[in-house]
Amino acid sequence: MSALRSVIEQEIRERGPIPFSRYMELCLYHPELGYYSRNAAQFGKAGDFYTASDVHAVFGRLLSRQFDEMWHVLGAPRSIKLKELGPGRGLFAQDVLDWSEKKFPEFFRALEYELVEQSPALRERIAETLKRQVASGKAVIAGAESPFLAAKTTARNGQPENPRDRFPIIVFANELCDAIPVEIVSQRGSLRIDSRDGRFVETWVSSSPDELEFLDRYSIHPQEGERVEVGLQTQQQIAAAAECGRGIVVVIDYGYTRGEQLAGRHIGTLKAIRQHSVGTNAYEAPGHQDITAEVNFTALAAILEKVGFQVQKLVTQSQFLMGIGEANQFADAFEDCRLPQERAKVALQLKHLVTPQGMGESFHVLVASKGIEVEEVSALAGLSFGRR
Repeated sequence: MSALRSVIEQEIRERGPIPFSRYMELCLYHPELGYYSRNAAQFGKAGDFYTASDVHAVFGRLLSRQFDEMWHVLGAPRSIKLKELGPGRGLFAQDVLDWSEKKFPEFFRALEYELVEQSPALRERIAETLKRQVASGKAVIAGAESPFLAAKTTARNGQPENPRDRFPIIVFANELCDAIPVEIVSQRGSLRIDSRDGRFVETWVSSSPDELEFLDRYSIHPQEGERVEVGLQTQQQIAAAAECGRGIVVVIDYGYTRGEQLAGRHIGTLKAIRQHSVGTNAYEAPGHQDITAEVNFTALAAILEKVGFQVQKLVTQSQFLMGIGEANQFADAFEDCRLPQERAKVALQLKHLVTPQGMGESFHVLVASKGIEVEEVSALAGLSFGRR
């Protein structure tokens, strides 16, 4: 029996059956035994999954170009905070900082890069990856008491910051929301996890008012035999992270649009991922497999609008990256290439980021802004592919 399984069973004995969100939180974020807390070996092609930053540095380079444009849209302020949520090993931050320093020096001088990461093991890995930037004060590593990120950021003097003093800000989250714990509901109610005879079993209780309101608001009532994930924590976490006077939020993840929801894509999206294999048994190896649920982008947009943001039309990762890269024909990707075979290799990596066969169509990009003319935001390169 795994150590984490024992911890979960002990909590069930003490508290009774636990919500699925609590089970998912323990599996992923237990301080010592959770999937994201144990070590960083699960990232990359040799691990269980990889993100866009594992494919090639061009992902961070293209986003650097977009962040620089966002900085100009915000009025090119003397200082701006870029807050990355769930930064993993810090590879994306490294690419953004290195490329910005080289290509966008004015933006780089104004930039403070904050990495919000709950896992102590990953914070250590980030500190090693960004040793130079942390030493210079250009990068700041922050922990999080909540399941994924802190509602309040602390200022340099150690006191909680006033949201109005924290602008402008760019909040960036790549493959974060799919890993924030969710509730699971069916016609039988809200899922609870119990333990009997050394195994986890599912029981059901009446759905909470918040869960029922979510189902009503987004018209996702499950039919007989169906299950729906309810991302209450996702809404709370993103709303807290985006608290500011002026700024831009960028969320990249896989999930479903309103149209896809109406076609039934929102039913039973929970996945368990291990060594690049996708299954549906979340109880098989607690702490040793990733657990994710697809993002309800309609709900995410609604919560951002509720806290004062204007949300742009959703685009695919392909459209977003193609829009950023088309102006200079993806020179960011090929600048370091000296030989034809190097260019060929980079072209394949870029293809994986933007084509439907790779990550291009399965990931969506949500951009929202606050305190900026909406027309200026809609003209950003990442939102303008095909309009020029």
